Amino acid sequence: MDYRQLFDSMQPGFFSQEYIRAIPEGETYVEQIMPLEGFSVESLNIPCPEGITFGIAKDAGEKIREAVAKVDEDWVQYFNDDSQVFCAFDGDRIAAFCNLDDMGHHQGLHISGPGCVGTVPEYRRRGIGLRMVQLATQYLKENGFDASYIHYTHIGPWYAKLGYETILKWDRNGILWAKQDA
Repeated sequence: MDYRQLFDSMQPGFFSQEYIRAIPEGETYVEQIMPLEGFSVESLNIPCPEGITFGIAKDAGEKIREAVAKVDEDWVQYFNDDSQVFCAFDGDRIAAFCNLDDMGHHQGLHISGPGCVGTVPEYRRRGIGLRMVQLATQYLKENGFDASYIHYTHIGPWYAKLGYETILKWDRNGILWAKQDA
């Protein structure tokens, strides 16, 4: 697979966007992918507090936006009534969230992935976010996607715990490194 071409087809004109050009010099990010064919939620046991449940948020628009604002106010704009949001719930409270974006068909793969992944501060460091991404990835597999893609992250090792592989590293000027597929 040509990962540079994959990135360019999914994110045309990415490095010409003003907010990308404004990233501080020296700051780097990665892109990651995981084929879903062999993915199994049972392959890694992620402990999580009792009472936390997971699933697609239904009719929780304002609650989601409130939770997102606690994590990153700039992300609220990406959570609208049409968004498909996978969440961790503590009763009727949202503990963690991620958008599930259909990224289309590229290089023969139907690709989706969790984006704007966040855990509300009072729920952090308990495995809730990682378990949520694991279950969201399983949800994508069950819904016919071939690969799950993580775009624009600085926490690649966190996603790697689930099996996501880094395929590109970039900074504000462009791609610094791309994995060569044998």
